Amino acid sequence: MAKERHREVPASYLVLIKDGKILLARRFNTGYMDGNYSLPAGHVDKGETFAQCMIREVKEEIGINVKPEDSKTAHLMHRFSGAEWGDEGYRIDVFFTADKWQGNPEIKEPDKCDELSWFELGNLPQNIIPYVRQALECINKKIFYSEFGWENLK
Repeated sequence: MAKERHREVPASYLVLIKDGKILLARRFNTGYMDGNYSLPAGHVDKGETFAQCMIREVKEEIGINVKPEDSKTAHLMHRFSGAEWGDEGYRIDVFFTADKWQGNPEIKEPDKCDELSWFELGNLPQNIIPYVRQALECINKKIFYSEFGWENLK
């Protein structure tokens, strides 16, 4: 009998670094964690790499251009986002960092984001999405891999 396997949903995130601060976006009107801060991010489309996804999403969401050579993979997270998501509750999140890009970050999707702000890593807002907080803390400590949410698997 064949084992049942996960079907992870892949997503890419970008941690923009400027003057020792990172850019966070406050979610708005999305139906998921609205009012909480996250990173520019999105799901990887079929036929797209994690890096290609990150480059596409930051262009769509905050209007900047990041070249592949100006970014690096900083963290990998294997996440379980909850039984209510069924097979889509299993996630693979890849976090990239960049300290060089073209353009000025601005809200390009006001129907999904109502604020962009720069924060010091040691002074993140209380209302940051918990798994994003964990990823940022891991990046700061140079921990490449972490897991999140598996205690909720029932």
